[in-house]
Amino acid sequence: MKVIGITGGVGAGKSMILDYIQKNYKSRTIKADEVAHELMKPGTLCHKALCRELPEEVFFETGEINRIIMAKLMFSNDNVRKKINAIVHPAVKVYIIDTIKKEQERNVLEYLVIEAALLIEDHYEEICDELWYVYASMETREKRLMERRGYSKEKISRIFESQLDEAKYRRHCQVVIDNNNELEETFRQIEQALNHKGELRGMDIEQLEQELVFGLDIGTRNVVGTVGYKKEDEFFVLAQYIKEHETRSMLDGQIHDIGRVARTIEKVKKELEKQIQLPLHDVCIAAAGRMLKTVTTSVEYEFEEETVIEGEHIHTLGLLGVEKAQEILKESNDTNLKFYCVGYSVMKYYLNGDIFSNLESHKAEKIGEDVIVTFLPEDVVDGLYAAVGQAGLSVVNLTLEPIAAINVAIPENFRMLNLALVDVGAGTSDISITKDGSIIAYGMIPCAGDEITEIIVQHYLVDFKMAEHIKLTSGIAEEIVYTDVMNLEHTISSSEVRELIAPIVDKLSTDVAERIKALNGDKKVSATFVVGGGGKIYNFVERLAQELELPQERVALRGEEVLKAVHFAQEEIKKDPLIVTPVGICLSFYEQRNNFIFVYFNEERVKLYDNGKLAIVDAALAAGFPNEHLFPRRGREINFTLDGKNRIARGEAGDSAVIKMNGKTASINTPLEPNAEITIEPSTTGAAANYALGQLEEYGKAVLSFLVNGNIVSCPRFMEVNGNLESPYYQIQEGDAIETRNFYTVQQVMEFMDVEIDENQEVFVNNRPADLDTLVYENFTIDFSILSYRTALEDMEEPAEESNTDNGQAAKQEEKEIKTAIKVMVNKEEVVLVGKESYVFVDVFDFISFDLNASHGREIKLSLNGETPSYSQEIYEGDVIEIYWQEK
Repeated sequence: MKVIGITGGVGAGKSMILDYIQKNYKSRTIKADEVAHELMKPGTLCHKALCRELPEEVFFETGEINRIIMAKLMFSNDNVRKKINAIVHPAVKVYIIDTIKKEQERNVLEYLVIEAALLIEDHYEEICDELWYVYASMETREKRLMERRGYSKEKISRIFESQLDEAKYRRHCQVVIDNNNELEETFRQIEQALNHKGELRGMDIEQLEQELVFGLDIGTRNVVGTVGYKKEDEFFVLAQYIKEHETRSMLDGQIHDIGRVARTIEKVKKELEKQIQLPLHDVCIAAAGRMLKTVTTSVEYEFEEETVIEGEHIHTLGLLGVEKAQEILKESNDTNLKFYCVGYSVMKYYLNGDIFSNLESHKAEKIGEDVIVTFLPEDVVDGLYAAVGQAGLSVVNLTLEPIAAINVAIPENFRMLNLALVDVGAGTSDISITKDGSIIAYGMIPCAGDEITEIIVQHYLVDFKMAEHIKLTSGIAEEIVYTDVMNLEHTISSSEVRELIAPIVDKLSTDVAERIKALNGDKKVSATFVVGGGGKIYNFVERLAQELELPQERVALRGEEVLKAVHFAQEEIKKDPLIVTPVGICLSFYEQRNNFIFVYFNEERVKLYDNGKLAIVDAALAAGFPNEHLFPRRGREINFTLDGKNRIARGEAGDSAVIKMNGKTASINTPLEPNAEITIEPSTTGAAANYALGQLEEYGKAVLSFLVNGNIVSCPRFMEVNGNLESPYYQIQEGDAIETRNFYTVQQVMEFMDVEIDENQEVFVNNRPADLDTLVYENFTIDFSILSYRTALEDMEEPAEESNTDNGQAAKQEEKEIKTAIKVMVNKEEVVLVGKESYVFVDVFDFISFDLNASHGREIKLSLNGETPSYSQEIYEGDVIEIYWQEK
């Protein structure tokens, strides 16, 4: 017996669903409200407890509860409502638990169904096997309540406000019954839910949603949708659905009518959602091998020190292989087509130079791999993504059909053998070859089952669907009955059909065999496996064995034999070659994550290969957005020398680029979201440098000290520009040579001291007679006769920030304008940042030599005190910074 709890908003139609289950199944329904009514009758424990809590007006003279008054009281007084619920609800739950036990002992019922308004709040998941949510839109519920119960809109609004929101219902319930439409549709959902034999029962629904994989095999003839999950080495298919295209909207594996294919995909999606009672958003797909290109290459990755290899390292190694293969293909591509990676297979792994079958958990200083990477033209990939997108789905993994098929048909333990796998579809026949433990080649031929069907169409004057029926029936029956386009019925022998299609079967067998030999280095394979619906064509396998020069038993259709670890919830599904590839598409999700991400960059659609680490800067580079327009640019700088050393006065910083993703402010390192709309307003260039001599840090700070008449006098050093003494207001020009003078004249010392001397008395420098033009250097002695002091002597003994000969007050003002300077460590070297009151991370680029245009496909790595910063993050004295290119 299965215990089901049913809940939902008022007016959703729960009672109708309960009635349907009770009439059509061995079931019993328990309504919590009816139980509560019984438990509150006089004489019960609940009634006695309520008598102690409720006022007298709630009870009739008979002792029974006046439910109208009690309801009004509960509605107006939260405290009373809580007290009543605390008495009644536990008693109801105890009663239901006791009933469940009794029915389990009787063992007669299939279902015990419990309806309770507070099913979730009272934690009925503890006693139910499954919770159902009966859903109807607010508009539908409101209409029902007004028509059937006569409720006003105001009352309905109050009721709705007091109930759980839809998201909470869906989060806690395992089954959703949509009761918006016709009753037949609602009943179909009930039957589906009650008869479903999948693994949904007893599983945590949130966990299941995370583990489910949805795969689509978008074929020339039909679309096969598969939903399941992997548990250890087994795969459980919860639902599978096949839908034929309305018209021939695909040819040779290529989508010709995106809208029609999208509609077929959407129908498959909706049917699967009904089967599993869960929404589907993400999907795995596979591309056919039309115009397939393959590149085989080798890559290595060396660690800075010995490292334990993790899955992420192996995944990164694979992506490096893909990037290298893309470069190789780009150089050799002699067409106008743009190719994209649709899958890759590792042929060999290397651990410190030695071949290893599995790198994970080993320690290594260097890892490597030989990898075969497959590519398809842009129009093939874009067509698939467009059709899937129009059906409301997002691609999470893209693979190649032969890769998907081989993951099922030829397990890794068989790949030591030289085997071929042929996936014969409607439009293409995809081929892969294994040897020495890995896949060594992929290929395809644009010839498959549709060519045979087209011959039947023309010969018997039937539509394509009838021709398919004739083709398949010819392999299993002696006679075939069909109706032609004139609506005339005919009966023909299967041998007639086989004779008609024999030349095409021969051609298909020959073409496949020749392609297998070519992919295998013009050598015979040991055996060949055939999958796909086209592989069931009469005499194909036998003819292929002859063309491959293999014994008949070495060429075989693979269906049930390779699907032993795959379990289907739908008992009607037969394990045959047709469903090998659809299951393989799901399994490819676990083997390798391969996808493209589409974004809109300044209204231009951009496609990027998703390595799991894409940021806005990657989209900018892919769109050809100038790198320099991502960062604020400074105005023209001034280069000059100070005491023979090169100095730079930098221009004003421009405004940063204005970056937004989906309308929200972002940075260049913001991770990309699929289908995001990104806009970047370019950064601006600031004003050119405008730097005065007095703004130099050294100006007015370095001093020369002299002993004047026995007293130490400290004078600021003057600065010369191109040999001329200049004032602090002089504007430094490009190429100026600035020198700090290390001498004064006696006249300049006298003027600095602001004294009047007796010119009739002799002047001595270092005890030797001198004149006013005599040069004096550090620690020289000067003696002259002073008539008067215009400045106190003690003021002269301090470093003379205020005492410039011409402008003491102006120099003081210049000192106030000097900005804060901080020291930081950049790439283990000390860097001084000057010119601003505070600094952000991007300012560092103004003081180091780092070419932002030298990425060459590499990713810039930034670190501030061991963490990844944003470009606008403030930095402080002593911060440790790293800036470098991440090598591939």
